[in-house]
Order: sequence, then C-alpha cells, then structure tokens
Amino acid sequence: MADAFKDDGEIFASPMGTLPMLGVRLAKLTSNPDLVISDGESLFLAGVPPLFAKGDVVEGWIPFRRVFDVVAYGKRHVMMGATQVDRHGNQNISAIGDFARPQRQLLGSRGAPGNTVNNRTSYWVPRHTTRVFVEQVDVVSGVGPKRAREAGPAAAKYNDIHRIVSNLGVFDVRGPDDTVRLLSVHPGVSVDEVVESTGFDLAVEADVPTTREPTESELMIVRNVLDPRNLRDREVPPVEVAR
Repeated sequence: MADAFKDDGEIFASPMGTLPMLGVRLAKLTSNPDLVISDGESLFLAGVPPLFAKGDVVEGWIPFRRVFDVVAYGKRHVMMGATQVDRHGNQNISAIGDFARPQRQLLGSRGAPGNTVNNRTSYWVPRHTTRVFVEQVDVVSGVGPKRAREAGPAAAKYNDIHRIVSNLGVFDVRGPDDTVRLLSVHPGVSVDEVVESTGFDLAVEADVPTTREPTESELMIVRNVLDPRNLRDREVPPVEVAR
C-alpha cells in the first residue's frame, strides 16, 4: 500500500481504514516525504503520528466542507475499501443484490463517484474471494475507466484507478479492454491461487513477479513508530511461520 503512493509527489493522501492509513504514513516517512496527510478528521499534519494518535504539529485545517474543494481540484489520492470489484475496475460499497430490493444494504455510494471521476483512486481488499472479485458489481459506486470513458469527458478526464491491493496480490486496470490485471503476487501466494479466487477472467502476463517484501527499516517503522499496538493484526492476522 505504501508503494501505491510512492510516485505521487505533493498530493493529499486520503486513506480510508487502518491498513491504508498505515501504508500512507509509511510512504510519508520513506518513499514520498512530500505527501500531505491529515488526522482523518479536520487537520493537516506536519508530523507523522502513530495510528489514531493526534499529531503534535498541525499544518492546516480541513473541515469536512473543505474536502469537497480538494476533491474537485484533483490533487488527491484516495485508497478506499471495496465490497465488490469487477473485471473493469468498477467498485461497489452500496448494496448486494438487485438495486430495487437488495439482499444486503451497505454503506451507500458515499464519496466513491466523486473520488473516481476527480482523483486518483486505489482500493484495499483484505479478503480476496470470488464473492468480492466478481464479473459485474451489483451497484456501481466507484467508476472504472471503461465506464467513465463511456460516460464522456467529464467522467473520464481525471479517472485514474491506480492500484487494487488485496491480501493475495497487487493489480491495476490496464489489462485488455481496461480490465483488471495482476501485477504481482504476495510472498507465498501462487498465480493459480489468485486466479482461482477471482470471479472473472483475470489478465495475467507471462512472468508475474512477487510483491517486494518490506525492508528492515520499514518493519521497524511499522512496528515501533506507526503501529506499536499491532492494530494491523485485527484486519489481517499475522501468518504463523513454522520453525
């Protein structure tokens, strides 16, 4: 997740959730010190505090109404969750089932439409299954590049689905006909495992690399500076290593 932000330069990073927030703050301390981060409520931070801690150095004020100014301007990269993602990179966080009579009501579209037509957007999926990666989402909340282009220049001009990160691998939407493409598999995960856990024909190139592992310095920052309470383990439990 940190690597998804490493080439952004000076841009407002808007992570939604524990792991995206951890990734953004790690990027700020390592690969991209120019990132602008907030406390998730109303303050721009100059420092990089631990997860869910108040920053001691405040750079600016960004109340909720001001967020919409940044969204419209475009200098922002948001990493959201996704209940469903389809083969064209459309995202659903609204409902499961028929829209007129859904089986499950979820969050609602919230900021997803505005994010995906105005800002660089990435997704984090903690459990990669065929129920999440589906042929077609039940409701389009976040707009993928093909649908944005079909909607016209106003939707397509700034549409940029940058990365989809799951517990199995890393993806983009630069496959044939703007489809989801496998960029790397995480250590210990095979390409076949990712394909079997995906509910559509995944674009897979000949040689799929392994996602890079964190450096010792990055691990130290995560464990001792950003997340000393191991909050990350609640979302993705650590793998037991045989000794």
